[in-house]
Amino acid sequence: MALPENGAAWPPAEWAPYFDRIAVDDAWYSGDRKRLARIYGREQKTPRRRLWSRRSVAHRPGHDTRLHVPFAGDIAQTSADMLFADMPRVVVEDARTQTRLDQVLADGHVQKTLLSAAEQCAALSGIFLRAAWDRDLVDRPLLTAVQPDNAVPEFRFGMLAAVNFWRELPGSTTQLVWRHVERHEPGRIAHALYQGSGDNIGRRVPLTEHPDTAALVASLESDGESTATGIRQLTACYIPNMTPNRLHRGSPMGRSDYAAPIYDQLDGLDETWTSWMRDIRLARARLIVPDGYLRSNGPGRGATFDEDAEVYAQLNMPPTENGGITLSQFEIRVDEHQRTAEALMRQAAQSAGYAARSFGLDQDGGQARTATEVDSDDDRSMITRSKKAGHWKQGLADVLFALLGVDAVQFRSGIVPERPRIEFPDGVAESPMDTATTLELLNRAQAVSTHTRVKILHPEWDDQAVAAEAAAILRETGTAAPDPGDTYPLAA
Repeated sequence: MALPENGAAWPPAEWAPYFDRIAVDDAWYSGDRKRLARIYGREQKTPRRRLWSRRSVAHRPGHDTRLHVPFAGDIAQTSADMLFADMPRVVVEDARTQTRLDQVLADGHVQKTLLSAAEQCAALSGIFLRAAWDRDLVDRPLLTAVQPDNAVPEFRFGMLAAVNFWRELPGSTTQLVWRHVERHEPGRIAHALYQGSGDNIGRRVPLTEHPDTAALVASLESDGESTATGIRQLTACYIPNMTPNRLHRGSPMGRSDYAAPIYDQLDGLDETWTSWMRDIRLARARLIVPDGYLRSNGPGRGATFDEDAEVYAQLNMPPTENGGITLSQFEIRVDEHQRTAEALMRQAAQSAGYAARSFGLDQDGGQARTATEVDSDDDRSMITRSKKAGHWKQGLADVLFALLGVDAVQFRSGIVPERPRIEFPDGVAESPMDTATTLELLNRAQAVSTHTRVKILHPEWDDQAVAAEAAAILRETGTAAPDPGDTYPLAA
């Protein structure tokens, strides 16, 4: 696949079904009620009418009482937190290369980039990472992320061989769409500008015709469309969220965390909360009063009841024949709604590959559970994390190798590029309270030394710092070994 030809359908026909599925995942991930209604509004004739496909409130603008619970976003955020809440170690053998790599990662805020990329990866089935550079901006290469619905990849034997990244440029309208296509091949990056429509790439025009691409011309070679990277590696990689893709069998593309699928559970959760809030609205206390209790507001202005009045004028009506004030208040079904919502969230989390405890849910309704049962539930999240970390290790090592190559060639850093080793921590970092509880139990059982407890609390410290802190603790608590030269009086 080269740069798109003039007049080609966009997105390409073979990728349209995949992009349509991403649009559904994106609607749930965004938490935007209008986007959900727009996506599911096309499904009016399906047997299963979802909450967000109904149009019963269309005749009452501003009175849409449907509610959305952003649980899909919570799932994606939890996935990212498990992977990159603690930055993995990125290690190379050469000391000079390691120093430069650490600088590039720190100055480029790479952990922030990876957290954002991992969250989008979980929601949208995968993510592309790209090595780029802009000498006018910074004197180092940049690691950027591209969402999968802005990429048309080319795979061979399941490996990324080339990819066309594209974006719509400012100034686009419904009739006229400007698209910048950036093609990455081994050793080469090509650029093209197209003027088309919503579903057609249109015709290719010079890069100078749009201000966002005009500056690229100065960096292009004699062919007027490409730049040599100076390295053999592809300056982009694809990281699938999970594999295989159950909907598109045989595809190298990943699948979303929502593709279990859990769309029914997410829709049911929104319907449960909408019903719950409806109960609350209907249960508001209302006073039913006779007509005689109402005070006229004048011709054409209706009548109102003053609920704060302390004295009423004499009314010509029997006081005991349904003429008094009646309080109307319905029951709110709190327990039923809460248990239904938690059951839906629990099933959605389990289908997505996570323990319910990861989302603050108590799986057995508050019943006492053994430590073995709790650990078994947590293992589910850790297994999912390990699977995803395997994909990230491979892809991240590939793109960082390319990043080091770009740094050596384009910025003359003088380093020897190496393919780094990515080392994820064994588990997610514990909270300070959990760590303190663990240390207290170990100390009470006399199972570890003071030196080991300090090491657990401060794993980033070297041995010298740990030894100094352990000695200080022993002195302060009076448990340090006595000096052999000290003398003690014998008991009488």
